[in-house]
Amino acid sequence: MSDRILSGMRPTGKLHLGHLLGALENWKKFQGKDTFFMIADWHAFSSEYDSGSPVRGYVNDVLIDYLASGLDPAKCTIFVQSHVPEHAELDLLFSMITPLGWLSRNPTYKEQIRELKDKELHTHGFLGYPVLQAADILLYKANKVPVGEDQLPHLELTREIARRFNSMYKEIFPEPEAILTDVPRLPGTDGRKMSKSYNNAIYLSDSPETVDKKVKEMITDPARKRRNDKGHPEVCSIFYYQKLFNPGAVAEIDKTCRSGELGCVDCKKALSEKLRQFLAPVYEKRCELEKDRSAVESIIEEGDKKARWIAAKTFEEAKQAAGL
Repeated sequence: MSDRILSGMRPTGKLHLGHLLGALENWKKFQGKDTFFMIADWHAFSSEYDSGSPVRGYVNDVLIDYLASGLDPAKCTIFVQSHVPEHAELDLLFSMITPLGWLSRNPTYKEQIRELKDKELHTHGFLGYPVLQAADILLYKANKVPVGEDQLPHLELTREIARRFNSMYKEIFPEPEAILTDVPRLPGTDGRKMSKSYNNAIYLSDSPETVDKKVKEMITDPARKRRNDKGHPEVCSIFYYQKLFNPGAVAEIDKTCRSGELGCVDCKKALSEKLRQFLAPVYEKRCELEKDRSAVESIIEEGDKKARWIAAKTFEEAKQAAGL
């Protein structure tokens, strides 16, 4: 069997610059292969179940962001997780054989509980998040999964579940391998990690004017009070962005910031220009897609159809192997 690749994102809001650099730019490299990209609405619901978050509405927003970023439905399969009922069914089957100890030791679970203190996440669904993730991957018999390092514990649990099922019943599932991706931890406008939860993100749907406004508001070197003060680029979010979007000027920016020749306002203006250039194709494509929602919905219908065909076949194999 040739490599099959699967990945996805949760529709908890529109996607931002961190998603573009950390995932979508990498996903595009795998297009043209046997590749599945999921909109993981069940996963979104595991943390947004009581918040009134319009998960269904965000599904379309995320799809438009996928397409505007360069994912081509002619070269990959894009589908919605909850539109394929076998995700929930295989999750239930896996939950019967997954020891609780495997879930409670998951470091990502503990980190999320700490990070999202305003949400009640001591639920069966949230604890079992990695089991559903295993079902997502193994339902398509994906053997390659693009992930950042923070997702490696989840992927290892998927491998353990596959091994356990295969040894208890029948050899059906591959043990997927990680395709490690270099995921830059983009700072948001307030200096913390860019996140929808912190309201500090630059969204793919932001107009050029909004991007300018957000860059102007970004936190810089806190020790620099006056324009001619000597700067410390290593602690400045703007300088971090310059390295990503304006690499040819980084040496000069570093030098003139440290000497006090380059002020923060001028540095931000230079970054805004580069950032707008980078985001312009995505924003323009997004505006086009917004005007033709029916075409966008037809893309999902086609992707769901292909995903359901494969998922139904795999789940029937798993059911028979388990004696159901």
